[in-house]
Amino acid sequence: MIQRGWLGGFAAWLGFTTPAAIIMIALGFGVALTQNAAGQGVIHGLKLAAVAVVANALWGMARTACTTKATASFAAAACVAMLFLEAAWFQLVVIAAAAVMGAALLRDASETPDRPAATPIRSRMTGIAMLAVFLALLFGLPVVAQAVQSGNLDAVTSFYRVGSLVFGGGHVVLPLLEAELVPTGWTSTDTFLAGYGAAQAIPGPMFALTGYLGNVIDPGQGYVGGWLGGILAIVAVFLPSFLLLGAALPYWDALRSRDRVRAALTGVNAAVVGLLLAVLYTPVWTSTVRDASDFAAVVIAAVLLSMWKVPAWLVVLVAAVAGFFGV
Repeated sequence: MIQRGWLGGFAAWLGFTTPAAIIMIALGFGVALTQNAAGQGVIHGLKLAAVAVVANALWGMARTACTTKATASFAAAACVAMLFLEAAWFQLVVIAAAAVMGAALLRDASETPDRPAATPIRSRMTGIAMLAVFLALLFGLPVVAQAVQSGNLDAVTSFYRVGSLVFGGGHVVLPLLEAELVPTGWTSTDTFLAGYGAAQAIPGPMFALTGYLGNVIDPGQGYVGGWLGGILAIVAVFLPSFLLLGAALPYWDALRSRDRVRAALTGVNAAVVGLLLAVLYTPVWTSTVRDASDFAAVVIAAVLLSMWKVPAWLVVLVAAVAGFFGV
């Protein structure tokens, strides 16, 4: 978007996302083949790999986002809150509270970044219009979905909400996606975590996981699923980022120099670590690690990832193969 405006932004997104989207949507068709013992073994292997990957990602995030007593306390408070208040909408409350408290209590010590290259998106009216569309969809889609009673619209609403509330991308998407799809009964914990584990073994953005989920979920009421469902999910989860970029870029130079704004984002990043920690415990750990063998597998995978720097895709592949052969 900085180099070529909206067309450049769309081209970059399409090139970066398409390979992973194709792979993940295709993997969704393999869920039906995992009903036998070997298939269930693969699922369990992928889930064990997911535990190690989440733990490793959490450790890396904590080392950068929770470097002070205050930010560590933000993370701990967010974790405890999510362990006992499991409603999906409460994650928004936690993130908003962290932003407000961060702006009030924290100080961002990093230097102001260098000025970026000039962006062709300079119209402030365009920015205001993009923000209005973003907010209208965020708050209007749930109302329309409840009135229309359409599985497709329900899915778009959930994935759009996830894309609107994820800060930092990557593994941060896990708690929000899990809260949207598993408690509602749209998919099972096993299917969700198997897809999350498989997503570690492919190139491209973590958000491509939504292609797999769009394929396999079942919100009912005429939901399309399959390839169309996967594409619907990916478009819905990425749409907020385009709208927010369009809204923020005309004001970005002014916003990023404000200490309060950067402090608010510091609070949000710390709270997201706490949200991910809560998800690591439940459902990732509680639904996966059943005995000493499982724990041993997670420990080995975590050491390979964190200390030996083995690529995540290779750890996932080994875990899936080991599960297939019942190791």
